[in-house]
Amino acid sequence: MEAFLVSTGVVALGEMGDKTQLLAIILAATFCRPWPIVAGIFVATLVNHAAAGAVGGWVAEALGPDVIRWVIGASFIAMAAWMLIPDKIEDGAAQDSRGLGVFGTTVVAFFLAEMGDKTQIATVALAARYTEVVQVVIGTTLGMMLANVPAVFLGDKIAKKISMRVVHGIAAAIFCILGVLTLFNVGSLF
Repeated sequence: MEAFLVSTGVVALGEMGDKTQLLAIILAATFCRPWPIVAGIFVATLVNHAAAGAVGGWVAEALGPDVIRWVIGASFIAMAAWMLIPDKIEDGAAQDSRGLGVFGTTVVAFFLAEMGDKTQIATVALAARYTEVVQVVIGTTLGMMLANVPAVFLGDKIAKKISMRVVHGIAAAIFCILGVLTLFNVGSLF
C-alpha cells in the first residue's frame, strides 16, 4: 500500500504546472471534448508508466542519455511544427486531419510529452525502490489523472474565450522551446 500511496502523491505533486498539464489545457481548448481527452491521458499514462516501471532503467542504460536527449528534443520540435498545421473544424469540434481523432491525438501527444519527463523518471525510480511495480504504476497513473483531469475541464470551459490560432501558436512555442532546451541539455522549463 505504501508503494501506491507514495507513487500517487509524488506524481500528483510533481505534475502541478508541468508541460503535460499545459498540454491537457491546450487539447481541451482545441477539441472541446473532455471525455475522449481524459481517456487518452489515461491510456497514454498507463502505457508510458508501465513501460517506465518495466524497462525504463534498461532503455536509459542501453541507449545512453545523449541519444535519448536527441530523440526527445526532435520529437518536441516535430510536435511544434504539427501544432501549426490548422485543423478542420466541423460541428464546433476540431478534427484531426490525419484521422487520429481526439482520443488518438491525445494518446500520441501525451505519450510523447511524457518521454523523459520528471514523472516518467519518478516512475522508474519508484519502481526501482519498491518491489510492487503494479502498485507503483497504478499510483503514478492515478497521480497523473488527479493533476490533469481538472486541467482538461478548465481548458474546456475557456475554449470559447480563446482563439484556436492563439492556442496553436502558444502550443507550438512551448513544444519548440522544450525541444531546443532538451537538445541543448538545459534543465526543465516547467
